[in-house]
Amino acid sequence: MRFLKKVLQLKGVFLRSVLSVGLVAALAACSGSEKDTYVARDVDVLYSIGYDGLQKRRWKMAAAAFDEVERQHPYSVWARQAQLMGAYALYMDDEYDSAILAAERFLSLHPGNENAAYANYLIAVSYYEQISDVYRDQRVTEQAAQALTEVVRRYPDSEYARDAALKLDLVYDQLAAKDMDVGRFYLKQEQYLAAMGRFQNVIDRYGTTSHVPEALHRMVECYTALGVEREAQKYAAVLGHNHPGSKWYRYSYAMVTGEDPDAPQENRSFFARIFGN
Repeated sequence: MRFLKKVLQLKGVFLRSVLSVGLVAALAACSGSEKDTYVARDVDVLYSIGYDGLQKRRWKMAAAAFDEVERQHPYSVWARQAQLMGAYALYMDDEYDSAILAAERFLSLHPGNENAAYANYLIAVSYYEQISDVYRDQRVTEQAAQALTEVVRRYPDSEYARDAALKLDLVYDQLAAKDMDVGRFYLKQEQYLAAMGRFQNVIDRYGTTSHVPEALHRMVECYTALGVEREAQKYAAVLGHNHPGSKWYRYSYAMVTGEDPDAPQENRSFFARIFGN
């Protein structure tokens, strides 16, 4: 499923960091045409049309107007701001690929700009909004993970980093779910090595997600099927240590020991019982 866009939150962040400049406050609202016909206009008129489009949620009009600011007045003080404003308008119009290209262009032209953090964030959330359900190709999910990680890494103290980190947790859960789904398919086909590769990836890369207990159990299941009992015991021990209350621990315990996990046991640790110490 698609993740819901936090329109008001994103808009609020953007307006605080980009729109709140003295020049914008001085503009008078005016209407404009959404046609692509070239009409020479003063820079303040074009910018006003773009801003008015944002206020009225006419995203296409806003994006076109900001594009005209740069096209007609590339060396004005407005042009740089208009580039990022246009990217924002494209994002709000669900034109995510175009928003990404616009934000990337802004960064290539102005890498040290004070709004570079927001431009990177806009790229990340544009990928994030395109995430589909777990049963489809997860290429865009990987791109979202990379872009969100970049925001957290490069701008750790920014308000964008906090939101990016929250979204990153959801992205990791999605990627882990995909690996688990593929791994289960391989397991049913008795392609144990292929299945183990997927389950191990969940354990190694997405260790904070809710899928890890099942991934550990599936590793126990695979090694048991292959007759590698010692490895099965090791994964069962890790599962028992880190997730003792999980149903997957119960399944692994029963698989490795052949015993009912609810039956009375000797007063020894799980590790002692598993390894016969």
